[in-house]
Amino acid sequence: MINPKLIRETPEVIEASLNQRGSDADAFQALIKLDELWRTQQIKLETYQAKRNQLIPKGKPTEEQRKSLSELSDHIKQLQQDVNLTKEQLDVASMDIPNVLQSDVPTGKDETSNVVIRTEGQPKLFGFTPKPHDQLATDLNLVDFERSSKITGSRFATFTGLGARLERAISALMLDTHTKTFNYREVSPPVIINTDSLKGTGQLPKFADDQYALGDDQWLSPTAEVQLTNFHRDEILSEQDLPIKYCAFTQCFRKEAGSYGKDMRGLIRLHQFNKVELVQFVSPETSNDYLNELLSHAEQILKLLELPYRVVKLCSGDIGFSSSKTFDLEVWFPAQNCYREISSCSNFLDFQARRSKIRYRDQNNKVQYVHTLNGSGLAVGRTFAAILENFQDESGIIHIPKALQGYMGLEEIGYEQ
Repeated sequence: MINPKLIRETPEVIEASLNQRGSDADAFQALIKLDELWRTQQIKLETYQAKRNQLIPKGKPTEEQRKSLSELSDHIKQLQQDVNLTKEQLDVASMDIPNVLQSDVPTGKDETSNVVIRTEGQPKLFGFTPKPHDQLATDLNLVDFERSSKITGSRFATFTGLGARLERAISALMLDTHTKTFNYREVSPPVIINTDSLKGTGQLPKFADDQYALGDDQWLSPTAEVQLTNFHRDEILSEQDLPIKYCAFTQCFRKEAGSYGKDMRGLIRLHQFNKVELVQFVSPETSNDYLNELLSHAEQILKLLELPYRVVKLCSGDIGFSSSKTFDLEVWFPAQNCYREISSCSNFLDFQARRSKIRYRDQNNKVQYVHTLNGSGLAVGRTFAAILENFQDESGIIHIPKALQGYMGLEEIGYEQ
């Protein structure tokens, strides 16, 4: 939710951000009118309340005074109802306005305008045509796509045997790195969440079609960003506690609405997938510095796994609804001859904190909204897929990255296993 002060004092900044995103500014103009109406009604209400207070006699009221006070009270009651209704409409309208972009976000319509910041590692030159990860996973009995489809439907996967062990090893490496090296506190939250939680991080109401609704005000979580951010919803933290850093390994669920026909094969775009998520709560003046730090934490996993990747700054047309600035990490997939997203690291400023009412008390005893950050550290299935493609040999054997060999108790995965 955007700071109301910005809406009133610098609406042109918000409108420019909306235009940069390619969003319709009509909804914002309607929001401005609602805010003006609400403030006008509020002033009118307060004026009549003060008038009523002045008319209250010190002694026993006369019949005429009682009549005047009764009429005035009825009018105030109606004004209060008008104020409440307008405030409800204002709150609903505010939920549909995306975050204000930071000044260094590149302008563009879609992912083709994203900016590559740097590239790390050199893609391996194969002396043969590398196989796609889904073929390798099937041939080596690491993932069963066919039976998953029978059990549930398309875009689901079952990791089996050494595939299940490799997935577990990848997750353990991620969690151990983030907790032991970077001092995140590990959390294992529920994967069923409520409506307020999804509203708090910005998935609702705008992106309801992407969510799995269970009924009774419950949903399947699309990302542990939701649980970890809402962990401190409706709380006032202490400045001494900041930054607060959490990580979690969870199952995630997304309908992938609007992606029909994209990545139908393999592990890239599943309805259910595992992910290690990183969330930070920081003070406002430090949030971009911590965004760079969080990005480096996600990068460390790719470095440990010796996977080639690049860092990309997202343009205005590709950035998320709640984000003010986002860096993507894209890992190299040799069989596809391209880089694919494996993590998004974002600074939400106070956007989520306002929606979730997450504040802190500073050293001057002033209560302010925190800034929230999040990033994947990393998407486990995509990491699994990238390992298969980058560490295959011509015979189809997968040579396990050194960082995972201790977790696996193996150096390679072959057909005989």
